[in-house]
Amino acid sequence: MASTIRVRATNNGDITEVQALIQHPMDSGFVKDAKGELIPAHFIQELKFEYNGKDVFVADWGPAVSKDPYVKFSFKGAKKGDELRISWVDNKGASDTTTAKIS
Repeated sequence: MASTIRVRATNNGDITEVQALIQHPMDSGFVKDAKGELIPAHFIQELKFEYNGKDVFVADWGPAVSKDPYVKFSFKGAKKGDELRISWVDNKGASDTTTAKIS
């Protein structure tokens, strides 16, 4: 299965800029379907970006985050060619992990 995470990490001097798009329904549990029945909550609870075994960005999310969330942030200390590890876990126990080379 293809990863649900698309990420780009670019280094400019000592700053690395990360942009990520995660494909996930992010259902709040408060929206009804066409039949008028509630769609069960299904959302990412934890999103984590790791560099050299250390967390550089961690988000604890709830049902208020929109579908297919986009994240952008910067951090210091990485070099071109290094790897960034990205992972998420949702409220139903599903998860995904990928790595990205910093360019």
